[in-house]
Amino acid sequence: MIPTPAPTRRRRLRWRAAIAALVLAVCSTLLVGGVATAADDYTQSVTSLNATQAQIAFTPTTAALYVDVHYTGTAQGQQNVRMTLSGGTWRTTVSGLSSGTVIDYWFTYEKSGPQYDTPHFSYTHGGTTPPQTVATPTFSPAGGNYTSAQTVTISTSTAGSTIRYTVDGSTPTASSTLYSGPISVPTTRTVNAIGIKSGLTTSAVGSASYTIGSVPTGCTTQPDVPNFGPNTRIFDPGMSAATIQAQLDTDFNNQKDTLTAQMADRRIAHLFKPGAYSVHDDVGYYTSVAGLGQNPGDVVINGAITVDAFNASDQGVALQNFWRSAENMAVNPIGGSNRWAVAQAAPFRRMDIRGNLQLYPASYGFASGGYIADTKVSGETASISQQQWYTRDSNLGSWAGGVWNMVFSGTPGAPATTFPNPPETTLATTPVSRDVPYLYIDSAGKYRVFTPSLRTNASGASWANGSTPGTSIPMSQFYVVKSGDTASSINSALTAGCNLFFTPGVYHLNQTLNVNRANTVVLGIGYPTLIPDNGVNAMQVADVDGVRIKGLLFDAGTTNSAALLTVGASGSSANHAANPTTLQDVFFRIGGSIAGHATTSLVVNSNNVIIDHIWAWRADHGNAGTWGWTQATADTGLLVNGNNVLATGLFVEHYQKSQVIWNGQGGKTIFFQNEMPYDVPNQASWNRPSGKAGYPAYKVGDNVTSHEAWGLGSYNFFNVNPSVSAYNAFEVPNNANVRFHSLCTVSLNYQGVITHVINDTGAVTPPGTVPVNVVNYP
Repeated sequence: MIPTPAPTRRRRLRWRAAIAALVLAVCSTLLVGGVATAADDYTQSVTSLNATQAQIAFTPTTAALYVDVHYTGTAQGQQNVRMTLSGGTWRTTVSGLSSGTVIDYWFTYEKSGPQYDTPHFSYTHGGTTPPQTVATPTFSPAGGNYTSAQTVTISTSTAGSTIRYTVDGSTPTASSTLYSGPISVPTTRTVNAIGIKSGLTTSAVGSASYTIGSVPTGCTTQPDVPNFGPNTRIFDPGMSAATIQAQLDTDFNNQKDTLTAQMADRRIAHLFKPGAYSVHDDVGYYTSVAGLGQNPGDVVINGAITVDAFNASDQGVALQNFWRSAENMAVNPIGGSNRWAVAQAAPFRRMDIRGNLQLYPASYGFASGGYIADTKVSGETASISQQQWYTRDSNLGSWAGGVWNMVFSGTPGAPATTFPNPPETTLATTPVSRDVPYLYIDSAGKYRVFTPSLRTNASGASWANGSTPGTSIPMSQFYVVKSGDTASSINSALTAGCNLFFTPGVYHLNQTLNVNRANTVVLGIGYPTLIPDNGVNAMQVADVDGVRIKGLLFDAGTTNSAALLTVGASGSSANHAANPTTLQDVFFRIGGSIAGHATTSLVVNSNNVIIDHIWAWRADHGNAGTWGWTQATADTGLLVNGNNVLATGLFVEHYQKSQVIWNGQGGKTIFFQNEMPYDVPNQASWNRPSGKAGYPAYKVGDNVTSHEAWGLGSYNFFNVNPSVSAYNAFEVPNNANVRFHSLCTVSLNYQGVITHVINDTGAVTPPGTVPVNVVNYP
C-alpha cells in the first residue's frame, strides 16, 4: 500500500450511534408470517421444460421443513402447492402453459421455526426462456475408497442426451469418449462426464474419484505427544523468564528485517503451555505465536505480543508487515496497550486483550489492513492510520479511527454503520461462521486439536460466556508433517485416514495432495509453505462435508499450475450447509520469493464453503527476478463456482485479470480489499475482450441472480504506466437481488485512474489519494 495523508482521530456522539443502531435493528427484522425482505435467504428460478410445462425451483439458504408455492395465470386459478424436495432444492412443475402465458408466483417457507412469505415474482412462458441445460451426470457407485475394481454406471436425467467422459481427470468435451454402457475402473482414477443434447446447453461436469485398493482403517501409530520438529518452540511456565525471552529475541532478530527476512525460507512457531509468563514477544516474518490452553485465559502473557515498524528501512510504516499471527492467549499489556501494526496475512484470533489494542505503528505511519476474529478487547481498539480492517465475532470495549474501509460483523462494541463518513460498515451478526481448529494440551499432558462448532448469526467471541463449543481430536489421529516429508508420504497418510498437522517449514510437492475424506483437518503452524514443483495443483479437496484447512501458505512454483488449491471437482452439486468446508488463514503467493506461475490461486466448486480470511497476492516486490508482468504470472486470485459460498475477510491483490470471479448463486462477501496490478505495461495489454479498459477487480457472473457484499475497497497504482485506466472496479449483473453496500475506489498517489466504482456508477478517482464512495448498489 502507498502512504496517504494521515487521518485525524474522530469522535462520535453517543446519541448518533444509538439512533443508527436502532434504525439498523428495525430495518433488519423479519416478522413471523411477514414478507421476507432479504433474498439472501433463498434463490428461486423458473425453467421451461417444454412447450406446455415449466418448473419452479426454490433453494433456501437454511434447510426448510416445507416450502409452498402459490401461483396464478393458469386456467385453474390460484394454485397452492407443497413443493417436492430433492438435493436441497424444492421443485414444482406447472402444466397447461402456452407461449406468452404469464405466471405470477410467490413462496411460503419455514426457517428455523418461523414461517415467511416472499415477494411476488413473474415468469413469461416461451420466447425469452433461456435454453434448458442438460442435467449433470451422476455415477453409481459414487466415488470413494474400494478394495477392488468397480463397474461404474453414468447417467443423466435429461432424456435423449448423450454422455461423453474421461478417466484421466481431464475436462470432457464433445469429442471425448462416448458413454455406451458401464465402464470398468480397475485402478485409482477420477472419472469426469458431461451430458449433451441438441438444442440444449451442455451440462456442468460431473465428477467422481475412485481409490482402488485397501479401504482406510483409520490413522494409526501416531503419538499423542508428537515431535513438532526443530522450528517449533514449546515454552513451559516452569522455565525461567530470561531463558524464554532469550529464545524469543533470537528468533525475532532472525525474522525481523523487511529487506532480508520477508522472502526467506525460515519458519517459526512459539507455543506457550498453560500458565503465566512475564515476557515480551516481538513477532517477525513467518512466526506464529499461540497459547496451548483450551481457552485464551489459560495462557497469560504479562508483557506484550507486538508487531511494529521495527526496521530503519520501514521508515515508520507497517505496509509490509505480512505473514505473522497471534492466537489463543490473554495479554496484560505493559503500559496498558498492546500494539499489533500489521498488513495482510497477519491474523489476530482468540485473543483476550486486557487493556487497549493499537493497530497502528508507534510512529503513526501507515499500515495496510488486517483481521481480528473471536477476540475480546476490554479497552479501546484504535486503528488510526490503518487503511482498512475487518473484525468478526468479537467483543470490543470501543473503537477509534478509520481511513477508507473498516468493517465489522457480529462485534458488540463496534461503531454503528456511518459509511462513508466515517468509513465504517457494521453487520449485527455474521451469517455463518466457525472458529479455527487449534492445538491445545489436555489435563493429562497430551496434545489434541479442538474443532469449534458451526455458528449461525453469531455475535461476540465463541468463548465469551465459557468454553468454545465443539469437539476434540487426539493427536493420534494426525500425521505430523515435518522436514523430509514428500507429497507421497503426505498422501499416504491421507489415504490411511489421518488428519494433517504441518509444522513450520517449506514443502516441495511433485504431486497433488488429495484430501478426499469428509471432516479431514489440515492444520498448519508457523506458515508452512507448499510449493508445487512441476505444474501440478498443490492441493485438491473432494466435494465432501466438513474439511477444515487452516494456516497454510501456497507459493506458486516455476512451472505454471492451473490452480494452487481447488475445493470440489467441477460440477460439484452436494449441499454442505450443515457441515461446510472452511478455509481459514490460507494464503497464496505468486512470485516474490521465486518466479511463480499459476492461472488461478483458489478455485471453489463446492457449495456452502466458508472462506474466512485469505490473502491471495501476486507480488509487486520481492527477490530480484521473481516479480514483474512476465516473471510472475497469474490471471485470477479467487474463482467461485459453488453456490451459497461465504467470504469473510477477502484480500486479493495484483492479479493480471479479474482478481475475483464469482459465478455461484447466493454468494456473500463481508469485507474485500484489493489492489489492481501495479505493473500493467500498456492499456492494450490489459483491455477486456469487450474492449473496455482494464479488468474489474470483483466480477459477478452475468448469469448470477443473487449475491450480496458489504465493505469493499479497490485501489489502483499503475506506476509502470500511469496512463493506464480501469473502466470499473466492480462489475455485476443488474438484478435487484445482486446488492452491494459500502464500496470505494482510490487512485494511490494518482498513478492512473478507475473510471467508475461499480458498473457505470461512481465517479472517476480524483488526485490526492481521495476515495470515491458508493453507499449502495443498485
